[in-house]
Amino acid sequence: MLLVFRFKLEGLCALFHKHIIFNYMETDLDKKIGGVLEEADRMFLATSVGGNSSGASVFFSRDGDDLIFFTFNPTRKAEQIRINPRVHAVIWPKGQEGIKGLQIDGECYQIKDSQEIEKAYEKILETTDAFKEFMDDEFLKENKVVGYYRIKPTTIKYVDFHQEEKFEWKTFPHNKSSAIKFILKLSIKRVGLWLRTIRAPFLTATLAPVLIGSSLAFNDLSNAGLTTSWSPRLFWIVLFGACLAQIATNASNDYFDHTSQADEMNKVPSPFNGGSRVIQVGLMTSGQVLATALVAILGAISIGLYLNREISGEFFGNTPLLWIGILGTFLALGYTGDPIRLGYKGLGEIAIALGFGPVMVLGSHYVLTSPIHNTDLSNWNWFEAILISFPIGMLVMLIVWINQFQDAPYDAAVGKNTWVVRSAIDDGWLRLENPLKIYKWIMGEAFGTIGLLGVLSFFTEYATPWIFIALLPLLIVSKAFRMADEWIIKWNDPEADRQKVPYELLLVNVSTIAIHFLTGLLISIAYLI
Repeated sequence: MLLVFRFKLEGLCALFHKHIIFNYMETDLDKKIGGVLEEADRMFLATSVGGNSSGASVFFSRDGDDLIFFTFNPTRKAEQIRINPRVHAVIWPKGQEGIKGLQIDGECYQIKDSQEIEKAYEKILETTDAFKEFMDDEFLKENKVVGYYRIKPTTIKYVDFHQEEKFEWKTFPHNKSSAIKFILKLSIKRVGLWLRTIRAPFLTATLAPVLIGSSLAFNDLSNAGLTTSWSPRLFWIVLFGACLAQIATNASNDYFDHTSQADEMNKVPSPFNGGSRVIQVGLMTSGQVLATALVAILGAISIGLYLNREISGEFFGNTPLLWIGILGTFLALGYTGDPIRLGYKGLGEIAIALGFGPVMVLGSHYVLTSPIHNTDLSNWNWFEAILISFPIGMLVMLIVWINQFQDAPYDAAVGKNTWVVRSAIDDGWLRLENPLKIYKWIMGEAFGTIGLLGVLSFFTEYATPWIFIALLPLLIVSKAFRMADEWIIKWNDPEADRQKVPYELLLVNVSTIAIHFLTGLLISIAYLI
């Protein structure tokens, strides 16, 4: 009995002794890690998305076991972190590079809570005030150009080649997301990345002309007593095919502006200029973007041929839809694609106006009125479709036109001679007063055409008096003009902050998109009334 008791007591003492040693060793490692973090103020941060990696040296501050740093949100590392939060950081004390330091695996997230942001602000200033000007800038904060990020370590590897045990590890299992949760988040972000690549918010450029062509088609069917022949199925197929054509245009534009270095040269991009930036910030390879363009255009062609067979009985039946599709494909791929490069030759604006005006309006109207004409062109109301396509074509061109203002210096540098660039160059200087005058003139022509169509409706069978409601966006137009005038003054000011000026045109960019979409919607409603 005494022997058993002694054995148990000795075992307990051994366990206690082992526990003490273990805790001592853990505490000692904490001290080593803390010593490196106290001595260092910068870390090398590695990020990656889909095989595209990036590395950057950043100042950091310690918050317990977490690391906090400040950066600009449009940077490559910040963009990649938003898609894939898993990062790797290397920290060395000064003068100990490669000898002693930390290798940290962790998950990184942007700090969103206002109190946490304030805390991060104070901690970064304890490390460095090099970025204080940007950290305090209200404009940059409001437009979410700057941000604070927190790295929560999952593993810290302590390295010291001076000691016998050269590698020691500390793990943080509670900081690591579960595999299922991580995959789910990554999948959602991948969807967001794909939507960014195709520039989904700009698909309103397609929606407006398709709605106009469709509403005119419904009106024509109604007048012919064929309202029941209206096909929602064909409408959605047409809309999907048209969206694929725009996606192909957007993706090919990103690819070829990358190969020409136009987007690479743009160091001050915004949501409306400089492309989607998925290539430039390492979210997708140029090959992936090109593949997106090719898949989209093949999808659009396939849908077009399917619709042509629905109408004519043959995939390649000689119908207006076939030729409209050929023209649309040429414009989509030739906008910036080799070897045509319409955008580089001063024809890009015309291509946009044609593609998102007459091509889409006529194409959608032809398909949806097939019960009337059945390929007999004498029964197709094509003339009115062309008339109402002009203003929407001009307005969509203005979206591209105003977006080119911020791109103008970089387009000019690589020989992309858009009409904004051509009209802006004055005695070797890039001045945007003339492009703004043209912007205003085209805007006036677009709404003047709408007004003229309204007047013609009283004397001819074309258009409808209700089209006057499409003049309501003029209320936005006047404000957009005023904001553009104010921006030009800032653009020409040699003392202006060149990092901020491109962002200050964003309200004009947004207004131009809103004018186009609202006008298209109101024209559609006018024909449905």
